[in-house]
Amino acid sequence: MPSIMRPIRPSTLSRRLRTLAASALCLLPASLSAQWSTVYEQFYLQAPHNWQFRTHFAYADRLFNAFDFGHAILYETMWRFPNAPVAELETRRYDQLTKQVLQKPPRLPLEEAAIEPMYARLAPEAKTMFDWAHLLHRQIYDVLADDRLDWPQRDAAVAKLLAYYKSRPAIAFSSRPKSMALMQEQPYSLAFRVKYPKFNGLIWGYHWFQVGLYEPLMVGRNAAERHAGVRAATVRFFQMLTDAPRSMPYQMPMTAAISPAFAERYPEAAIIFDNLHSMHDVVSDILANPGVPRSHKRDEILLAARRFRDDTSYVMTEAAWRRMSEHMGIENMGGPVVGFTSRFPIPSVTMGAVMQHDSTGAMTGFTHGGAATGAQGNAHADDARADNAHTGHAAPAKVDPHAGHQMPPATPDSRYPRGSSADSSAASAVVAQFLTALAGGDSATVLHLLDPDTQILERGTAEPLAEYRVRHLPADIAFARSHNVARIPRTVIVVGDVAYSTVTETLTGRYGNRPRGSAGAEVIVLERAAAGWRITAVHWSSRTH
Repeated sequence: MPSIMRPIRPSTLSRRLRTLAASALCLLPASLSAQWSTVYEQFYLQAPHNWQFRTHFAYADRLFNAFDFGHAILYETMWRFPNAPVAELETRRYDQLTKQVLQKPPRLPLEEAAIEPMYARLAPEAKTMFDWAHLLHRQIYDVLADDRLDWPQRDAAVAKLLAYYKSRPAIAFSSRPKSMALMQEQPYSLAFRVKYPKFNGLIWGYHWFQVGLYEPLMVGRNAAERHAGVRAATVRFFQMLTDAPRSMPYQMPMTAAISPAFAERYPEAAIIFDNLHSMHDVVSDILANPGVPRSHKRDEILLAARRFRDDTSYVMTEAAWRRMSEHMGIENMGGPVVGFTSRFPIPSVTMGAVMQHDSTGAMTGFTHGGAATGAQGNAHADDARADNAHTGHAAPAKVDPHAGHQMPPATPDSRYPRGSSADSSAASAVVAQFLTALAGGDSATVLHLLDPDTQILERGTAEPLAEYRVRHLPADIAFARSHNVARIPRTVIVVGDVAYSTVTETLTGRYGNRPRGSAGAEVIVLERAAAGWRITAVHWSSRTH
């Protein structure tokens, strides 16, 4: 006879499910059961300034989405494919990021767990720490981008954001400075920068941009200047991609050096961001170093995370942190964000060098790499503020090689000496003459206004003047003559002997036999010479309607 299926009473079913679940947990490998996590997501602190940066600086905001993708794909690739050839990251993924993702970045923030599912399972706690700190980044951008707020209101808003961030100590980075020993003097340290110098330079370029954008938002005297400063910083970031890794930072950018006005006004936030970026390097080293067994990588990541959260491990004073940042050399971090010229500063150390510092933050020597050949006595003329030439980076020395170096003074205007209205008018006249000559087909005048060292920057490439003259100048003249250009009022900022001309534009015309419309941006950098202002860099970017 067929068997009769009797219904199971709910109480019996519940007991069986509990028994089954308990048995399953007992069968889980220890390494897997250790990955149960109680972290939870938390969103923006509600405030009127939310989304202001995205509203006013969409082109820069989208780059942060691309950076998130880059970090996620990096960790996922190293964790899932530990034996992949170096070219998988240094060539294929690097090209994907620099030639595709950064050129057309996502419009909205990404769900990183969808990009790095295996890494997110490996260390969800570390991922959540990164997400929480990135949220603080974005909300402070919003505060500084909100033109409705005065400085006391901005200060109050940043204080609220810091309190909100610290309300989750289980995932918040410490606001006490950590020495570089935590990042680059551990058994696993340096593996990533040695094996993947281009990708490491790209990550440091990300960090230069992320902390650097605070400076033009801080020192811009009005909305137009802030827009011009952010646009110029964006162009500088893309210039870093043109000759990787030589054109990229040689040291991890430190907020006190890259954004001194921001670090002076909001030191706790600046320290949190330096700790965040240090831990990014640590996770990369742990994943890249074969000396850390695969079964131990999670443990090492969580140990580092605890150290970056606590207020006791590897801590230094705020004064020592500032001094260390200075001694590392802004010329080694990609240079300043405000007041840069078209040329990169000359690094005073070898790529990825590891400097040792004493308890005061003073540099005492090198444990990896060293001073760049010919670095002693280098005047670093690219830094418009620097009359202090970071000389004597020799190790070790009893005499402070940076004697007399002081952090920039407290007043932003003294850091970035502004030109007169006459300076702005003169630089603007040169730009107008250049564009008029281009539209009129006057190549002789175009070339006369361009400095011999001029770079033309488009889509992640830098074209020297000699190459531009032969390859692209005729095409640019033809394009300018066939399109009507509607520009918003141009903004020209003069900082010392450097001028930045920025404008957004709408272009309509024909490309071949087809009508075409596009929106674009133009940044032109000029430098003061004996004969007047000369153009040293031109950057055009556009997107088709």
